[in-house]
Amino acid sequence: MKPKNKFYRLNFFIQAKTVRLLDGAGKQIGIVTKEEAIRKARELGIDVVEIAPNAQPPVCKLIDYKKFKYLEAKKDREEKRKQKHVTIKEIRLTPFIGTHDIDVRAQHARQFLVTGNQVKITLLFKGRQITRQDFGHKVIRDFLQLLPNSKIVRPPHMEGKMLVAMISPVKKI
Repeated sequence: MKPKNKFYRLNFFIQAKTVRLLDGAGKQIGIVTKEEAIRKARELGIDVVEIAPNAQPPVCKLIDYKKFKYLEAKKDREEKRKQKHVTIKEIRLTPFIGTHDIDVRAQHARQFLVTGNQVKITLLFKGRQITRQDFGHKVIRDFLQLLPNSKIVRPPHMEGKMLVAMISPVKKI
């Protein structure tokens, strides 16, 4: 992760004696002394910004500093927009659920998977139902067969009085 406010050296604060200089479009001018780079920047009425201080020699760009910061912020916003946010949706079942109810919940799970979300399948045992865990495993197995376009992230396992499984959509190549 990038730090929130990245620090850039400007003009006379650049410490290197020689720098690799780029123009505003990113085209390489060459390796020049710091004083020569500052003189060129003054002629153009812009700043010298050190963009890669760890390079040998450090890379500097001739650009207006405010415009440079704006372009950096714009690039960060664009990267943020392209990030994919995966959420986990939950489908609740019971051990003695009807077939129509399973079909309806499978339809909801398909919609969640199509939108790229992961689905957590929770089967809650109430009272003495916990003694018949085999019914719960059968219900989840049947439910997973109704969702062929998914992959099992976590197979069914017990968490207290709940039988839990996690599925996600299959990546299309």
